[in-house]
This record gives sequence, C-alpha cells and structure tokens, in this order.
Amino acid sequence: MPNHWLIKTEPFKYAWDDLVADGETVWDGVRNHRAANNLRAMAKGDPLFWYHSREGLEIVAIAEVSEAGLLDPTDADGKWPTVKVRPVKKLARPVTLKEIKAEPALEGIELVRLSRLSVAKITDSEWKHILAMSER
Repeated sequence: MPNHWLIKTEPFKYAWDDLVADGETVWDGVRNHRAANNLRAMAKGDPLFWYHSREGLEIVAIAEVSEAGLLDPTDADGKWPTVKVRPVKKLARPVTLKEIKAEPALEGIELVRLSRLSVAKITDSEWKHILAMSER
C-alpha cells in the first residue's frame, strides 16, 4: 500500500496550474531535515496532496511521485533529496486549512501540528477524510 503525503507550494511561485502545464517537475529546494526524511521515504506512485500555502491555504489537488530517490540538483553538496511529481487531478473543491482545523478527526495531522513543514506525511484515515471533505 502506498504512503500518502502533502507538499506545500506558494502559488505565486509554482501553482497547481503550473504543474499541469509542465506535466512533471522536480520538487527541489527542501532544506528541512524532517521534510527531507519524508522525501527519502517516498516511492514512485505515492499519492500526495497539493497544498497552496500563503495564498489560499488549501489543498487543491492530487499529484503523485513519478520518480523517487533523486538528489536535489540545486544542492551543490549533493546531500539533499528530492523527487519528481506529476499531476493526477484537481479536487472537486479545495479543502481549506480552516476546515481541516475544525475537523476533530484531523486533530493530529502534520499540516496543523507541524505547520512549517513543507513535506508532510498523511495517514490513510486523514487521506480518506480529506477526500470526503472535498466532495461535500
């Protein structure tokens, strides 16, 4: 069974529509050890939520890991990991951070608990709950 993830992006820098237009991108520039460990744990085919931070503060879509186990090309020392991601689908409707914080079933989600983390692990139950919220 695949692991589930959430990656944050500032839409004015690289939005969902940019990923759709590009078809795939290298998820580079991560310099947080916990986020880096999450990137190292990713496998090809793992689904991930696409979260717009700063503007929107919402999960807008689903992407997937298209290639795992890469080194970040922006890291001159060659020690930081990265993955490639590709778009899967836009959610029926975005799920806002405010909605997530209001859901008791999501009280332990890393998105809220570790709010500065740019690459977060999402449990199976959190994944299913957020997908259901996007259909409401």
